[in-house]
Amino acid sequence: MKTVLRAALASTILLGLGSAIAVAQDSPVVGLITKTEGNPFFVKMREGAQAKAEELGLELRTYAGEFDGDNESQIAAIESLIAAGAEGFAIVPSDSSAIVPTIQQARDAGLLVIVLDTPLDPMDAADATFATDNRKAGQLIGEWAAATLGDEAENAKIAFLDLATNQPTVDYLRDQGFMQGFGIEVNDPNRYGDEDDPRICGHEMTQGSEEGGVTAMETLLQRCPDINVVYTINEPAAAGAYQALQSSGMAEDVLIVSIDGGCPGVENVKDGIIGATSQQYPLEMASLAMEAIAEFAESGTKPEVDPELGFYDTGARLVTDEPVEGVESISTDEGMELCWG
Repeated sequence: MKTVLRAALASTILLGLGSAIAVAQDSPVVGLITKTEGNPFFVKMREGAQAKAEELGLELRTYAGEFDGDNESQIAAIESLIAAGAEGFAIVPSDSSAIVPTIQQARDAGLLVIVLDTPLDPMDAADATFATDNRKAGQLIGEWAAATLGDEAENAKIAFLDLATNQPTVDYLRDQGFMQGFGIEVNDPNRYGDEDDPRICGHEMTQGSEEGGVTAMETLLQRCPDINVVYTINEPAAAGAYQALQSSGMAEDVLIVSIDGGCPGVENVKDGIIGATSQQYPLEMASLAMEAIAEFAESGTKPEVDPELGFYDTGARLVTDEPVEGVESISTDEGMELCWG
């Protein structure tokens, strides 16, 4: 029954299924599987993959789930690529652990599997990972927020607007990176929510969306009406948090920080809605992945990664117009030149 369901998903539900660049029939088939279709981060990732695939003469097939966390659709996409005889694919996993057995099936079938943005758990379940150092990205905004508050950081009331209850790697890495940067002791390094620092008002899930950010912020304000710092998993969630704070008359009194560096997010930094964001580079991730799969198709060579990190770091920069000593940053003007979306 599951096989029948996944076959149906592969032919009907997956967004972008069967979309391919016009290439010769004997061109190597490659895939890109993202969490969702509409998020600007994944839109830019597809653009980068499509441009590079066309340049390299690859037939690109793109897939996306209906929502963040849609593991079944990603399983169906992988099974479709295996059936198509693909050389390999890049994937942004919705569930870092649950997708691992299907990833192994693909590797056993001879496909090169490159993970983008959100490492698997365990990371070495893929052939390679090209990603932002998400813990470092979180640490940058944590250090900036603590330095901006100065002595008042010791009395902060912090709301955490996270991603999902299953805590994929990108979720806990960013969250705990912020904690470390801010000076909060982390307990389990692969799980948030077990901290005992009294400055933490709570964690609420947003699914990475603006609507989720509104709801999560409203919930945390009921629990902790004197919040003055908000960490958000990404910039859509930050925009939603700002809406809720505006409605409560608190927008001018709360410091919001985020991660992603999309053009709308950088604009929100410029406008003072977000204090600072850590910018990452999805186009580069996807372009590098297509190059790696093309090389694998030609020579069988797999990409190398940083042996200490366990992945290839595609970089992160702090974007703010309120720089602080000791935390390297770029301005919003510079961030707009590098942004996406």
